[in-house]
Amino acid sequence: MSVEPNNAAAPLSSSSRHRLQKVFEHGQRCVAKQDHDYANQLFTQCVVEDPASIVYLQAFLDNLEKKFAGKKGSKLAGLKIKSQRSALAKAAAKGDWPTAFQAGCQALALSPFDSQTLVGLADACQELSINECQLYYLKWALRGDAKNPVVNRRAALQLARMGQFDQAIACWQRVAVAKPEDEEARHAIAQLSVEKTIYVGGYEANKSKAAGEEGEPSGEFRVAQLAKQEEGAEDLSLPIEERFKKSITDNPAETEAYLNLADLYLHEDRLDEADEVLSRARQVAGSGDFDVTERIENVRLRRARRQVEIAEQQAQQAEEDAREEADTLVNRLRQQANQIELEVYAARSDREPDSTRLKFELGVRLKRAGKIREAIPVLQAARGDSRRNTTVLLGLGECFQRIEQFKLALSNYEQAIESAQSDRSETAAETHKLALYRAGVLSTGMRELDRAERYLTELAGLDFGYRDVADRLDKISSLRDSG
Repeated sequence: MSVEPNNAAAPLSSSSRHRLQKVFEHGQRCVAKQDHDYANQLFTQCVVEDPASIVYLQAFLDNLEKKFAGKKGSKLAGLKIKSQRSALAKAAAKGDWPTAFQAGCQALALSPFDSQTLVGLADACQELSINECQLYYLKWALRGDAKNPVVNRRAALQLARMGQFDQAIACWQRVAVAKPEDEEARHAIAQLSVEKTIYVGGYEANKSKAAGEEGEPSGEFRVAQLAKQEEGAEDLSLPIEERFKKSITDNPAETEAYLNLADLYLHEDRLDEADEVLSRARQVAGSGDFDVTERIENVRLRRARRQVEIAEQQAQQAEEDAREEADTLVNRLRQQANQIELEVYAARSDREPDSTRLKFELGVRLKRAGKIREAIPVLQAARGDSRRNTTVLLGLGECFQRIEQFKLALSNYEQAIESAQSDRSETAAETHKLALYRAGVLSTGMRELDRAERYLTELAGLDFGYRDVADRLDKISSLRDSG
């Protein structure tokens, strides 16, 4: 397959995403038929065109593992894999990422646990700020070469960035065993132990708030209910986690047992363990089980948010000379988290096309990503939801203003002001003030001074200290005098 060089990490268009999803689903059907070679071709296309998709990457590697049935790879890999590794390195040096991923996938098709290829692909992901897939390549390399100090060092650095402190420490410990003289390993173990204590203390204080965020399904937090339901069950002497594991052993074809254990891990923020259990559940249930799919998505959302939180904490604690780099990392991770959220809510909105809540969540992420023209029809489809209507109208106004459709923008700001009067949400007051401010500023720019003065005067009556409202009222008076 020939692929023209481009920015492989760029967010996919809706049409490309739907096309690749069809390719992916075809690949899954091939796996079910044990046609692993054709499945590999299809999954390779998915990985090359969308290297940021952890779902595509997992399917690609899982299929190869099934093909080789636990073996490390083909006995005839030899020169062929060296040639593909070389192609990967040359393409990466030129920034030709599609060719690099194509070569890497072809190398792994010969030997799916080849650590040199996996590290090369992880490095490509690092260049493209694809943290989730970068770590997955490194973890896969560790499965094939657990004691390799180079792989452990790379994995430790990435695990620490993503807040997976225990696993990062374990990797550094393996480096220390392989290289007892390594000062960096000893220093990193001590430093990560401190960071873990600081982060866990701060995170636990905010976990209950995060659990109830908009858009987070409540399925993750059923653990107390599950425990209560099991009060009459056998083996009450076992801890609840062990009971769930026993249920899986006793009924390996029943997905409910996997979901119960995954819910427990999600509730306790044990994301890697939840991910592993859900991967097994997906193998049992197939790709059409939306309960499993939703929980896998929840892990992605939670991990992305955790990365941002850790980066923010590290930026606050950074020395002055490291502050700019730390802030850059925070902004990059926020963008990446928004992209992951965008992909998740796009998939959920496709599954539930009548849900205005999901349309709203998707529209917000599209707007945040700068996809203004795509955001507008999605937000328009979210209108009418009494809980979010004011926020939707305000967002639409901001979108239309960004594309210089000023009359449409002002109309939506005015509808947001009207909607706010009957809005009973917790954020209604602030949204009302922002809508008044936006309408006043835009009306001033459009030289509709009476309109502008009316909105800004109403805002000043609510909150005279709001932003620069007093100065803007003075500006309106000056414009009238000069006119």
